[in-house]
Amino acid sequence: MFYHFFYPLSSDYSIFNVFKYITFRSAYSGVTALILSLVLGSLMIRILQKFEIQEKIRSDGPQHHSSKSGTPTMGGLLILATFGCSTLLWADLSNHYIWVVLISALGFGAIGLRDDILKLRRGKGISAKEKILLQVMLSLAIGIYLLYFDPTRTEYATRLSVPFFKSFQPDLGFGYLVFIVFIMVGTSNAVNLTDGLDGLAIGPIIIATLTYTGIVYICGHFNFAEYLRIQFIKDAGEVAVASSAVLGASLGFLWFNSYPAQIFMGDVGSLSLGGLLGTIAVIVKHELLLILVGGIFVIEALSVIIQVGYFKYTGGKRFFKMAPLHHHFEELGWSEPKVIVRFWIVAVVLAMISLSTLKLR
Repeated sequence: MFYHFFYPLSSDYSIFNVFKYITFRSAYSGVTALILSLVLGSLMIRILQKFEIQEKIRSDGPQHHSSKSGTPTMGGLLILATFGCSTLLWADLSNHYIWVVLISALGFGAIGLRDDILKLRRGKGISAKEKILLQVMLSLAIGIYLLYFDPTRTEYATRLSVPFFKSFQPDLGFGYLVFIVFIMVGTSNAVNLTDGLDGLAIGPIIIATLTYTGIVYICGHFNFAEYLRIQFIKDAGEVAVASSAVLGASLGFLWFNSYPAQIFMGDVGSLSLGGLLGTIAVIVKHELLLILVGGIFVIEALSVIIQVGYFKYTGGKRFFKMAPLHHHFEELGWSEPKVIVRFWIVAVVLAMISLSTLKLR
């Protein structure tokens, strides 16, 4: 909105020329989302408490988590609202990728919201099959648009960028659409599984979003992309404005979600943030890099898969003391803050390794 209002005035007032720069608008997009989150966070908590929108802790989880029962949930609505508002204020709304990102966030958020509401009403959310089906349908719609209706589509649309290899770009053809769906649905659910401790999911989300904000800007800048010999994605740089808004909104949410949490994000937050992260990775064609950037989410999801598979294969034995993995460490005696901070440290290290792959190719 600001871009469309102020930039045309730059011909008469040179000060407004700054609105053409993605870096300027990205910075203020993040700051705006952060301020909105900090200002509205306390109000959001009071509203959720008033309507008794509170977390119900499962009996099969760690026993000391019972104290978390009654904590306001569905705080992801705050993240979505501040992210959406800031993006609409600072982004170039004629850029089609901005709308892809917004639709992705709102779509996955709507699925999570439905799940949260049903949990509050009947104690059980939507079935796993229904959730996956809705996620697949949304991911398919986004994937079909990016592959067949994207106005900036190139012959590299179905090629896969492989970290550490600049020349090896296999063409998946139609299989790339299936791959897109897997990335988006997988990331959405992986973040959801990680959201089990205070600040555990939002910390790596902040780190991953910051990493991809840099990648988005580089991929959308012809000179930087050419220098690093990575694929230039026309118009993708504008997504940095949206990802910065996610970063600011997430930082603001962490203020209230840090241990001991005053609010939980709920499925509306975890599913939307995961889906959004997967969408951004697909747009800039650094999908496989998400395995590194979002390594914490991958590890958490794998721990659940291993636990379930091992339990069925052995007829009742457990590979981990409890899954997802963060609960395993709690059962080993690690305090909750220690698990959280150590997972954050791992996320930072993985992000640094991920950024190094842009040059080590």
